[in-house]
Amino acid sequence: MLNKFSLEGKVAIVTGSSRGLGQGMAKGLAEAGAHIVGVDYTNQSDETKEIIEGLGRKYLHIQADLMSIDKLDFIVEESVKTFGHIDILVNNAGIIRREDAINFTEKDWDDVMDINVKTVFFFSQAVAKQFMKQGTGGNIVNIASMLSFQGGIRVPSYTASKSGVMGITRLMANEWAKDNINVNAIAPGYMATDNTTALRADEKRNAEILGRIPAARWGDPEDLSGPVVFLASDAASYVNGYTLAVDGGWLAR
Repeated sequence: MLNKFSLEGKVAIVTGSSRGLGQGMAKGLAEAGAHIVGVDYTNQSDETKEIIEGLGRKYLHIQADLMSIDKLDFIVEESVKTFGHIDILVNNAGIIRREDAINFTEKDWDDVMDINVKTVFFFSQAVAKQFMKQGTGGNIVNIASMLSFQGGIRVPSYTASKSGVMGITRLMANEWAKDNINVNAIAPGYMATDNTTALRADEKRNAEILGRIPAARWGDPEDLSGPVVFLASDAASYVNGYTLAVDGGWLAR
């Protein structure tokens, strides 16, 4: 059974890999045996590189601003040129903008929608084409959110984008399952990352959030390592179009 969770010799592209959830998932995939292509808008990925190579895996860093889809084909080409194939895509990169809906700007709407859902779709499309060309199938894991299920407050474009991620995950799974391509998503709960620094610093809001989480703690990037390995592995070969909540029980309340 444990062999079904092995990613030995696989190649995984992880976006937003330099820190936070992306780094945590890249580490988990590498621990399971995968080589990592880390994609980030910054050229500073030394920490992630050190972690991955310290596990005995190979690491390729590609700098790309995923606010635009212009470099997606280049990323696929460089990954194949370096490793010969791609097996896994983790669409993790994303942003959030906070403002009352009544004051929300078109720029904040477009910026969030572009990277959080448009790039996710077109990167999945580009990698799926490579999977089909290889004839080996593959696994795509998108990063959704609690706000794929809930409305939230003061994050209109984020809520729209993450609801969209759950929807296109189902759509792509419906179309590509016949090609042995599994498309699923992970919906993290409240995680201790850069995106939640302000919330955790607000004593009142922090207490309100912790009071609703049955696990009574903020999530850690390591909490996503097991779920992403599962969804990227043969153990999940009959899991298609599902969004898995990793939330300490938040949605159960």
